[in-house]
Amino acid sequence: MGAGGHAEALLEHGPSIRLLGLDRDPEAVELARARLARFGDRFELLQSNFGDIADALEGRGRPDAILADLGVSSMQIDRAERGFSFRRDGPLDMRMGREGRTAADIVSTASVEELTRVFREYGEEWMAVKIARGIVSERTAAPITSTRQLARIVANVKGSREKIDPATKVFQALRIEVNQELVALSRFLAAAVGQLNARGRLAILSYHSLEDRMVKEALKRDSGVCACPTRLPTCVCGARTALRLLTRKPVVPSEAETRENPRSRSARMRVAEKIAEV
Repeated sequence: MGAGGHAEALLEHGPSIRLLGLDRDPEAVELARARLARFGDRFELLQSNFGDIADALEGRGRPDAILADLGVSSMQIDRAERGFSFRRDGPLDMRMGREGRTAADIVSTASVEELTRVFREYGEEWMAVKIARGIVSERTAAPITSTRQLARIVANVKGSREKIDPATKVFQALRIEVNQELVALSRFLAAAVGQLNARGRLAILSYHSLEDRMVKEALKRDSGVCACPTRLPTCVCGARTALRLLTRKPVVPSEAETRENPRSRSARMRVAEKIAEV
């Protein structure tokens, strides 16, 4: 749900639209509820992980459309106390909900090997080993508890050889690990098609290559494209013809949109239509 911007746009299409919104962040749910109050009983909001979409829809019927807006919301980034941004000093938290380990817990306890894995897999960070060693070395002198503190450590290791802030990929990787975002996305992709009505639409907005790659592969597999090596006698990748792809390439924001909303620049939307029961 985030703060409810997409939900508001959908509900404005007319009185026949009804909406169920999910977000694991209780603050997001309350903000969206206030924003959408003018639509009366045409919407329902649940504090829930989107990976649990099947449980959320139980007893509510099948939707005609599902929109998944992945990643962190502007509301979370802009609040320093949530610990998502390396540009604002705050506690090293990064939890989208209020449960589980914080980013500070991970950088304080994880081994060099574990930190390297997180930075390499979830941040595609080419200096993962050096950064992990730098963090472990720094934490022996003092606990790493704030966003600026971690950003400084990463910057000292990496220098300024990239166009983006040196801490960008490390913060992305920690956020994904803290919230188990790719695990939730995997569960969502496995369940969403089966929840849709016939001819229902599935639209997914992703914001970095890891998410987009998972979405692309899942939609191709569910549209009958086999990813198995040709030497195998039978398909083992799970390809099934349940969807029709409506976007061969992802839809990206226009130059005008990125000027108006710079945070949209990395957005990629893929859309498919359900054509068969699964």
